Amino acid sequence: MLFCASCGIAGGDDIKLKKCTACHLVKYCSVKCQKEHGPKHKEECKKRAAELYDELLFQQPESSHRGDCPICCLPLPLDLQKSILMTCCSKYICKGCNHANKKREIEGKLQQKCQFCRKVSPKAEEEKNERLMKRIEANDPVAMCHLGGKKYIEGDFKSAFEYWSKAAALGDMQAHRQLSVLYHNGQGVEKDEKKELHHAEQAAIGGSPMARNNLGCMEWQNGRVDKAVQHFIIAAKLGDDRSLENVRDLYKVGQ
Repeated sequence: MLFCASCGIAGGDDIKLKKCTACHLVKYCSVKCQKEHGPKHKEECKKRAAELYDELLFQQPESSHRGDCPICCLPLPLDLQKSILMTCCSKYICKGCNHANKKREIEGKLQQKCQFCRKVSPKAEEEKNERLMKRIEANDPVAMCHLGGKKYIEGDFKSAFEYWSKAAALGDMQAHRQLSVLYHNGQGVEKDEKKELHHAEQAAIGGSPMARNNLGCMEWQNGRVDKAVQHFIIAAKLGDDRSLENVRDLYKVGQ
């Protein structure tokens, strides 16, 4: 039987106990009991919450944040240049599938269409941008992240920050990684190490090997080699070559 950590009352059909959401170690019968027990529980709670976060942070993701190509169902390459965004449906298609579809259309003298949603392909850049904006109006995080990237290349860092912030809030891991870069470089925002770390960790948890490699470099620079190695190995398993090179370099110097 479970009891309230503050008043000791037993949980039952009439009394529902709720877990401490930070550590999951204790339960309370009311908000009042939780507040009263807070000073006693604070140290233990903080320690366990940090342990739980580390467990989450150092868990090996099943796949990278990029996911699979919706046509061939193979993992999308980490190199963004090896896939193409369909602005009509915000799906990334690997360039192999894109090439195969174009070849089929040319040989069969068929109308060019999106491989995924089958909409007619846009003929002009203006139409592509219109479709992208429609996806953004529909709160599509992939489209927001993509436009943020275009703004960044143009040097409009404030607009890039706005689009990436909205995309990250909707769960886009690539946007989290890009925000980490902005906070590191102080582009469009003030430099902020805490926010840089937060967004890098969120991206890493979501499967971004590039963000994971950056975290490993941070830990290495701070002398926490054990954690750096963990980050590098997780990223290397996701296909990040730089992380593999970093692991090799650590072995070279015997760390």
